[in-house]
Amino acid sequence: MFEGFGGALGQIFQLATILTMLVGVVAGLIASAIPGFTITMAIVLTLPLTFHMPAIQGVATMLAVYVGGLCGGMISAALLSIPGTPSAVATTFDAFPMARNGDPGRALGLGIWASFFGTIISVIVLVLAAPPLALIAIELGPWEYFALIVFAMTVIASLVGESILRGMIAGILGMFLATIGDDPIMGAQRFSFDLQMLQAGLPFLAVLIGIFAVSQLLSELEDIGRVQRGKALVDSPIVFRPFQFMRETLSRPVNLIRSSLIGVFIGAVPGAGGSIANLLAYDQARQASKTPEKFGTGISEGVVASESGNSSTAGGGLIPMIALGIPGSAVDAVLIAALMVHGISVGPRLMVDNPELVQSIFVAMVVAAVMMLVIALMTMRYFLMVTKVPKHVIVPLVLVFCAVGVFALNNRVTDVHLLFFVGALGYLLKKMEYPLAPLVLGVILGPIAETNLRRALMADEDWTLFFTRPVSAGFFVLAVISILLFVRYRYRQRKKAQEADTG
Repeated sequence: MFEGFGGALGQIFQLATILTMLVGVVAGLIASAIPGFTITMAIVLTLPLTFHMPAIQGVATMLAVYVGGLCGGMISAALLSIPGTPSAVATTFDAFPMARNGDPGRALGLGIWASFFGTIISVIVLVLAAPPLALIAIELGPWEYFALIVFAMTVIASLVGESILRGMIAGILGMFLATIGDDPIMGAQRFSFDLQMLQAGLPFLAVLIGIFAVSQLLSELEDIGRVQRGKALVDSPIVFRPFQFMRETLSRPVNLIRSSLIGVFIGAVPGAGGSIANLLAYDQARQASKTPEKFGTGISEGVVASESGNSSTAGGGLIPMIALGIPGSAVDAVLIAALMVHGISVGPRLMVDNPELVQSIFVAMVVAAVMMLVIALMTMRYFLMVTKVPKHVIVPLVLVFCAVGVFALNNRVTDVHLLFFVGALGYLLKKMEYPLAPLVLGVILGPIAETNLRRALMADEDWTLFFTRPVSAGFFVLAVISILLFVRYRYRQRKKAQEADTG
């Protein structure tokens, strides 16, 4: 298996390849830090530039953009509470409170190291277990997909804040928003009320950016006096100690490895993606923690879990692509297109017919991760200066970036209108103390759950298959265990509160 890695190293460590990979990492970091400019968009823009490169150089460059993008999304998530990419949603839960508590450098430092180690762990799994894991992933039918989404939906229980009822209402509202527009199976219009702006549905990015970005920026403007005085987002001095943050990331190896393995598995499931991995890794870290009540207040475990789970999907997504020629995500589909342009057939024989290419992909992932780490650590001090920009400057600037990002997605002005409408809705929900994370989770997972439920019932009307197929039943069991663990946690929390009151 490891024969020929010397040739792969020689292919990657050519001056032209290293230079284009460096540019790719920087481009990925910057693009993903801009709300609305997703990793997929950055990869698609990179694709035409690789047509005249050798196949290995082209794929390595796009992988560099991918790895840089998976880390870059947490920059705006930590500093502004605006996920730069959908896969950085859970990063906002602890990274932003940590930044607001006077530790923005620590929030970014932990995120960078967690992204690096998550990517490295995913590459190790990719090298050792690509064929068997790919065969497992490809055997999953709509029954297993639906059960996986049900399991992921139990994450709502960990994100509901003080009120379970409000959290569930927010989650159901998110699922309803996802049903607006075309029916995913039949194509019929639903809940558009004959309004042209709703006929295409609510673009996920418009909902994500509106809920997190616009609502947060409106909250920043509540204290007009502070804005007029030119106050910055964070008043305390910036501290950035890279190696101290590395030791802190590695101080809880179980959390890091568990979250990374969750990301690898979710990434290997075609279509699941980093959004689910990010949330699921965070949820499992919270349930396994000895101090789950601290999650959401700026705890390092939450930052490490979400970022390592997010970044490890890169290696996981390559598993079905390399072993079976099936893209694990939209980014992997673009990588397949790049290989096909160079006349390389992607499928089960890829590892046999082009072993040097596959080994070069493994090496490129590691090199890209190291480049991302070095570049991110060198430039984070400049990104941290964002926290010192006065609010009356940063708020309109970020709003413009958000509007441009949403418009660029489909070139529709109506999407910008929806952005601000959803943002106002998010602000009102926030003021009424409804958690926003379940709403976004409902928007992400609702369409996937509906599509796979209907596909399963169209394939076979026997609903008992959801519980008799082993993998599907296993996911349902995990969902029940997840709920029971949360109920036990809330019971203990309430009992402690009662003892404190009586004491």
